[in-house]
Amino acid sequence: MSKSYDVIVIGGGPAGYPAAIRAAQNGLKVACIDAWKNFDGSHSFGGTCLNAGCIPSKAMLESSEMFHKAQHELATHGVKLGKVELDLATMQARRASIVKQLTGGIAQLFKGNGVDGIRGFGRLLKDGRVEVTDFDDPSRKEILEAKHVVLAAGSQPVELKAAPFDGDRIIDSWKALELNEVPKRLGVIGAGVIGLELGSVWKRLGAEVTILEAQENFLFMADQELARTAAREFKKQGLEIKLGAMMTGAKTSKKDVTVSYKDKDGEHELVVDKLIVAVGRRPYTENLIEEGSAVERDERGFIKVDDECRTAVKNVWAVGDCVRGPMLAHKATEEGVMVADLIAGKIAEMNYDVIPSVIYTNPEIAWVGKTEEQLKKENIPYKSGKFPFAPNGRAKAMEATAGFVKMLAHQETDEILGVHILGPVAGELIAELVLAMEFRASAEDIQRTIHAHPSLAEAIHEAALGVDKMMIHGVNRK
Repeated sequence: MSKSYDVIVIGGGPAGYPAAIRAAQNGLKVACIDAWKNFDGSHSFGGTCLNAGCIPSKAMLESSEMFHKAQHELATHGVKLGKVELDLATMQARRASIVKQLTGGIAQLFKGNGVDGIRGFGRLLKDGRVEVTDFDDPSRKEILEAKHVVLAAGSQPVELKAAPFDGDRIIDSWKALELNEVPKRLGVIGAGVIGLELGSVWKRLGAEVTILEAQENFLFMADQELARTAAREFKKQGLEIKLGAMMTGAKTSKKDVTVSYKDKDGEHELVVDKLIVAVGRRPYTENLIEEGSAVERDERGFIKVDDECRTAVKNVWAVGDCVRGPMLAHKATEEGVMVADLIAGKIAEMNYDVIPSVIYTNPEIAWVGKTEEQLKKENIPYKSGKFPFAPNGRAKAMEATAGFVKMLAHQETDEILGVHILGPVAGELIAELVLAMEFRASAEDIQRTIHAHPSLAEAIHEAALGVDKMMIHGVNRK
């Protein structure tokens, strides 16, 4: 007789493992099936985020930033060092240690909450049961039964036909975090979140970095005033970003990669030692659902769901990167928790209008809500306030004065519609605005909220004052 559960979650990433934990906290019998395989063949929970994305990239960004500061900034603070040398092996070991601690922590959380963590490949059968292929022995299969199934299979890097991954010269974002030496010349296809973060890491460590972006506008999804300012900052840092550059091919040799691309000026070639392809991610749904199942997918492979992440099949849910919406770990987590609560009969919902986005470059980029371009397109009356970090006392003390805070509020109701930050720890600062917008706060609410002095958050306060032309430390232009 096959094992039976109240809930089976397929996928142990930032959507799947929180769903499993919350379902167990709700008193349900839960199993979480996960097939993540590391380069050494071992298994670990956590999905792309913990193993190959969010966490290891932030570890490398932090370490590379320390190296850069030691070389170029500490002397400004009166801290004089001798020759600064890079120990990449130690840096990589630190990254791997952080990943191991966090992924191992999920297994402990499963144990503490009574979740059965199963290593293997989960597949939803057309009759609603779940087939598990053993992680170590693919010839071994087991059938499990569940009252509810949550599909949380995640996503994988998009591979280009013109530049297929070879694991050596042409690599994906995961392999790019595992390099054991700094490439002299590094090419990156895609100037999105992943491309900018990886480009920043290896630029700080000494690589000559060229990023090719097919879009004419830099960070087209962000507020364009913020994007233009960010592009200037990255150019100062030595990142070469070519916009409107469409890659047409890549030819590898034993020592380098020749990249062909075209732009408004014609066809060009770029020779690099390594090429990172970071043009986005696609849902990992191949072989996830048996043919004949009524679970629907769109033309790009995303599983179709409603606002509460229900599929077309009763008691089958889907969350995270394999469904519509931004491919963000925090969005995935909240969907997983929402579904676990809905399964338990509780009231739960997601506010998709206030999901923050963060790019962990230096300066950091973060935003929530509408951009100015979106408001104009939708004919929504708005007013705006902008305050730079340059006059902010805390930013000056940190030698981090690049960027600004921009707040957009409704012209008539004063409700905050969007906030865009380019500057130090923008990813932390944005949290105040996410909370404010969740409660549908007005710009005046932020104006009347006392912010500590000196703090970076004072720039948020001033931007809110700027919405009504009342900045204390800035020029209010009518």
